[in-house]
Amino acid sequence: MSDPTSDLLPEGLEDRLPQSAAAAARIERDAMAVMGAHGFDRVRPPLIEFEKSMATRTDGLMTRHMFRFVDPRSLRTLALRSDITAQVGRIAATGLSDAPRPLRLCYAGQVVRIAGDQLEPRRENLQIGAELIGSDSAAAAGEMVELAITALEAAGATGISVDFTLPDLVDTLAAETFPLAEEKRDAVRRELDAKDAGGLTDAGGEAYIPLLFATGPFDDALEKLRAIDAGGALSSRLEGLQQIADRVRGRARLTLDPSERHGFEYQSWFGFTIFADGVRGAVGRGGTYLIGGTGEPATGFSLYPEELVEAVKAQESLGNKLFLPLGHDRSAATRLRGQGWRTVEALSDADDAAALGCSHLLDGGEAKPV
Repeated sequence: MSDPTSDLLPEGLEDRLPQSAAAAARIERDAMAVMGAHGFDRVRPPLIEFEKSMATRTDGLMTRHMFRFVDPRSLRTLALRSDITAQVGRIAATGLSDAPRPLRLCYAGQVVRIAGDQLEPRRENLQIGAELIGSDSAAAAGEMVELAITALEAAGATGISVDFTLPDLVDTLAAETFPLAEEKRDAVRRELDAKDAGGLTDAGGEAYIPLLFATGPFDDALEKLRAIDAGGALSSRLEGLQQIADRVRGRARLTLDPSERHGFEYQSWFGFTIFADGVRGAVGRGGTYLIGGTGEPATGFSLYPEELVEAVKAQESLGNKLFLPLGHDRSAATRLRGQGWRTVEALSDADDAAALGCSHLLDGGEAKPV
């Protein structure tokens, strides 16, 4: 007797059937076309690298998320990538180290992690992104936020919203405005991220409680943050936020949560999360950072469109199929394929056009409805 569990897939992994696979391929193609049109050159790093390289290129990349194994050739530990950003940083620091800056690179590929979580149980994702290497200015950040929005629009996302954050907020304020000992900062960051006023007080960060209320629609939240920053420690960052928001105003709903840290472990002064209507969870995330090993500044974003695929796949067209009967005109079939038709060739008299999902039949050298 056959084992009914023999064909089960591991938890968090799934097959993409034709409708879903077509949507995923189209989204990748359209998003990458946008990036190419904006001067970003595509790179394609390998699925597997030495663990040490991927772990050190981007601070905060957690190696425990990676599948790891020993290379039988080098006897060194290899890792299956869980993020492509670090690999692009390696390419910029090695093969493209002499390329003019700012360097604009884009990519698309699969990433895998050991385990999902309650919010995102999926363990394999399509990651599409772009990195602007050699600058982490407000101008660079504005370009990347706008590019991410444009790529998502091309992919079919609607009702896009962008939530801004300041990942180094605590360190910046702790230096002078709200003095805080180094050993207390992690706890204060954690309680701010949890939006826990009581926990902030217990952690010695009572002065940071007003930050919990400087959130919401961008303009209102920015004014609250300016009022908190009476000493001006954040002035350059707030001015940068204003410039970025002005560049994309009207393209998306804009919000600000300056103390948000989830997903921004290695970003420096600026970060953003992107959402879209009808898509569960975040569809992308980005910000400014330093490339590990070289300290070169960069600004980038990553899109994770798997849930967008689920949202749009029902409307994805697979294209009309043209049935080619036995003894059909092969030159006509070639001509019609050149015009974009998908052909299905009969293998026997028993093959039926409608049963095989064909909308048209080749008759007299032309496509005619079934």
